[in-house]
Amino acid sequence: MKCRFCATPLVDVFLDLGCAPPSNAFLAPADLEKPELYFPLRLFTCSSCYLVQVDEVQRHDLLFSNEYAYFSSYSRSWLAHARRYVTDAVARLSLGRDSLVVEVASNDGYLLQYMRELGIPCFGVEPTANTAAAARARGVETIERFFGRAVAEELVASRGKADLLIGNNVLAHVPDINDFIAGLAAGLARQGTITVEFPHLLRLVEQRQFDTVYHEHFSYFSFHTAQRIFATHGLRVWDVEELATHGGSLRLWACHAGAARTQTPAVADMLGKEAAAGMQHMDFYRGFQRLADATKDEFLAFLLERKRQGKHVVGYGAAAKGNTLLNYAGVRPDLLAYVADASPHKQGLHLPGSRIPVVPEARIRESRPDHVVILPWNLREEIAAQLDYVRAWGGNFVTAIPALTSW
Repeated sequence: MKCRFCATPLVDVFLDLGCAPPSNAFLAPADLEKPELYFPLRLFTCSSCYLVQVDEVQRHDLLFSNEYAYFSSYSRSWLAHARRYVTDAVARLSLGRDSLVVEVASNDGYLLQYMRELGIPCFGVEPTANTAAAARARGVETIERFFGRAVAEELVASRGKADLLIGNNVLAHVPDINDFIAGLAAGLARQGTITVEFPHLLRLVEQRQFDTVYHEHFSYFSFHTAQRIFATHGLRVWDVEELATHGGSLRLWACHAGAARTQTPAVADMLGKEAAAGMQHMDFYRGFQRLADATKDEFLAFLLERKRQGKHVVGYGAAAKGNTLLNYAGVRPDLLAYVADASPHKQGLHLPGSRIPVVPEARIRESRPDHVVILPWNLREEIAAQLDYVRAWGGNFVTAIPALTSW
C-alpha cells in the first residue's frame, strides 16, 4: 500500500481496529437473516507527508450508495453552524446575486438552503441519490456526481467557475485526494475562495477519538499536511479557523496561489501549534493504539458491570462513530438494549455489526432506562438537553470518549 497523496510506501500502523462492517451499512429486519461483510479497519501514517489513512478496502461508490443513511439536517446544532458560516462567508467575501456558490458533498441541502434564502446563485454536487432528493425537495439544485477534476471541468464548461467552493467534512471521504483537490482548483474562479472543514488530527489524538475511524474516512489530516496537499495543486491557504464541531475541526480558507488574498497570522500560528505537539515527527503517531484500547476497555467494563447489577442501559444517536465504538468493543443488544435516533431514515433498522435495533426517541420515555449512552459525543450538550426528562426517574447520561464520563 502506498500513500494516497505522495505515493510513499506505508509501513507504520497508526491504529488497528480489527475488522468491521461499514459504519453506515444499516440493516433492515430482513437483512438479519443474512451474513454481513466485514473489512479490515487499519490506519497507517505516511512517514513522508504524515497523512494518516486507511486502505480503500471497499469501493467508495458502494460506501456512498443510494441508501446512504446520514442526513445532515437532523442536527439542530449543525444547522446553526451552517447558518453562521453562510452569514460570515457572504459578508467576508462580499457575495451577492452575481456570485456563484458551489458546495461539494452537499448532502440534503442543509447549508445551501441558507445561500438560497439570500438570493445567491448556488448548487450542490452530491453522489447519494436519497440525500440529493431531500435537497431538491427544499429547493436546492443538486447534481448527482462524485466530484473530481473531470466533473469540475464539465461543470465549469456549463456553469462557469465558482466564487466560493465549499467542502464540509468531505476531504476525509475522498479516496483519490489529488484528483479531488485538482477538481477544486479547476472549478475555482481566479479570485475565488475555497473553504473546507475537517476534523483535526491533533484533536483526534489528544481526545482519543478513535471512534471517528471508519471505512468512509479514507484520510485524517493535520493542518500541515492539508496545506501541503493544497499547495501541490496550486492553491494557497490564507486563513485557518479552529472549530468546536466534530470534537475539534479546522476550517481552511484557500485561493489560487496568485490570488489577491493576504495570509492571516493564524496560518503560522497553527503550523507552530502542530510543530510544538510533534506532529511532524513519527513519535507523535505511535502509541495511539494503547490509548484507544484503554478507552474501549473502560467502556466495556462499565457495560458489563451494569449488566451484572441488572441496570437498563440504552444508547442515543445511531452515528457512524458509535458503530465503530460498539463493534470494536464487541457490544451487542444484551449490553445496550437499543439506540434511539431522531432520523426516520434510521428508525426500524439495526446497527451494522452489533445488530442493535434503532428506535424512535419515544422508546426512552416508555422504557425509562437507568443510563443513556450518548454515542455522538460531539453533540452531548444538545442531546442531554433534549433528553433532560431522563432525570425525572433518576436516569443519567454516559459518554465514552475521551474517557468514560457519567453525569
